[in-house]
Amino acid sequence: MFRYTMNHVDVPVTEARAQFADLVNRVAYTGEPVRLTRRGRVMAALVSPEDLELLETVRSQRADLQMGGTVTPGQPSRPAERPQQPPQPPMRIAAEYRPPGFRP
Repeated sequence: MFRYTMNHVDVPVTEARAQFADLVNRVAYTGEPVRLTRRGRVMAALVSPEDLELLETVRSQRADLQMGGTVTPGQPSRPAERPQQPPQPPMRIAAEYRPPGFRP
């Protein structure tokens, strides 16, 4: 049983196993995170690549602040470790989103 809330979907881990490809496609197409739960507690989440990048940036800036460094807003926290990379083309997905219970 999926639980839909305003900006994400909660799915029990047991159901996520059976519908993993559909859940991945849902995140890829809509950008809406899927929270995987066990006994009502969030155990993990599926997030879009953009959300993952944002999370990694926030974590690295937080680590810099804890070590006493300064972070300029809008700039990578460790420029030497993050060389400028050329823009990548958008990801292509060879699947389509089909809601649970969809029958062709």
